[in-house]
Amino acid sequence: MGARTRIFLASTLYGAATLAAAVDGGHFPAPYGSAGDGAGGDSARGERSSGERAGGERAGGERRLLVVSNNAANPETTPAPDAMPGFAALRGRFDRVLSWNDAIRPFHPGGWSPRADDVPMWERYLRLLWGLDAPGDGTDVELVVESLQVEPALALARMFPEAPIDVYADGLMSYGPTRNKLDPLVGSRVRRLLHPELLPGLDPLLLTEFGVPGEIVSSSAVRGVLAELSAHAPASVAGAPSRAALLLGQYLSALDILTADEEERLHLRMLRGAAELGHRSVVFKPHPVAPARYAGALEKEAGELGVELRVLTEPVLAEVLYERLRPALVVGCFSTALLTASAYYGLPVARTGTELLLERVTPYQNSNRVPVTIVDALLPDVSDPAAVRTWSPPDRERVRAELAGLLRAVGFCMQPQILPGLRPEAEAYLTRHFDGRTRRYFKRRRLTALGLPGAVPRQLAFVPRNRTVRRVARRARALKRAALG
Repeated sequence: MGARTRIFLASTLYGAATLAAAVDGGHFPAPYGSAGDGAGGDSARGERSSGERAGGERAGGERRLLVVSNNAANPETTPAPDAMPGFAALRGRFDRVLSWNDAIRPFHPGGWSPRADDVPMWERYLRLLWGLDAPGDGTDVELVVESLQVEPALALARMFPEAPIDVYADGLMSYGPTRNKLDPLVGSRVRRLLHPELLPGLDPLLLTEFGVPGEIVSSSAVRGVLAELSAHAPASVAGAPSRAALLLGQYLSALDILTADEEERLHLRMLRGAAELGHRSVVFKPHPVAPARYAGALEKEAGELGVELRVLTEPVLAEVLYERLRPALVVGCFSTALLTASAYYGLPVARTGTELLLERVTPYQNSNRVPVTIVDALLPDVSDPAAVRTWSPPDRERVRAELAGLLRAVGFCMQPQILPGLRPEAEAYLTRHFDGRTRRYFKRRRLTALGLPGAVPRQLAFVPRNRTVRRVARRARALKRAALG
């Protein structure tokens, strides 16, 4: 057996930071568990660090490679994660930093995967390109990837068909079901799901259909890595006001969830809500590829409200702003950064637009539904000043009482074929809680298709659900339409 190599895949700077925190937190066997071995990293992409042997190995015959993927729609004009401010602080955890885009060029990372017949050729190609041993018994390579149900993580997993896999999750989607039904030849190789504890007491649903256990990346390790990143913040951050209200843009129109005008109005609602709460200094962090018109509309509104607005034009993680600016309030839609602000930094947070987003996120099984549901259920609306002022982060008992049952019911409704075992829990939850506020999290058509409580109005629940009754109801509706027509 040749030298063992662990390949880490990251498509965002926050993902790379999560991997660094997992390394620092001891989630990988020695020598990976120590951030100090081989410190300093490679000074340029593809070069060996000072801790490597001549063959590119660390002491013990093991290596760790970070493969960076730029999944932007136009990667040629968008900086890759390893070109973002602060990445230099993470480089020392890895022996080499490689580009997935370069390896598969001219294909786009977000939409390409090898054909089944070409997998052996691609595996040999990557081993040659990255200096790995020839295929042996499959134990020489281990993978650590994100979002295994989509490319490029799925493509990499297919190219090394015998490599064991660890999956890491850095966001709220891990609390929802797997987006697509995974090939058992891939899913059965997953050993664990590494994730930060953003919601104490809540277990991820991701990959539970394969019995994959969750493993928490310690908050102290994550905070330590984010503190390192903040030391490399761009100059524009240093000039931003501290203790201001921070508005987080997500560019939802690019996902076809909202129109550009609707998203612009949503940003304005954030600003007005912050002003109503008494904040006279506001910082807006737009999505890196959002159009400049959003900032222009906010600047005009800020002038009318008498609020000082600062727009950050350079890409930077929200968590870096938390470290450097200590904002007095963080406002967003359903960004994971809202929960990191609360869980890691104890900052006041507020949401806006989630009720509309719950209606707009389609199809029902869209993975964005889980973050929207979490944020809507737990955080106060910025238009309700009293709720914002009195809100406090949920403890373990509150999360279990208010959120765990809801998310398992929503998860079953999203993916009943992947998680059929959750049906009894979903039925029990909907029987007890389907009224008032919780109604917004479920579509009546979805409940009807699955035969779940809440599919019909409660006053009609006595009507038997059989084929004859449905046929009579359809005939009655047809006669009514004919009479009105």
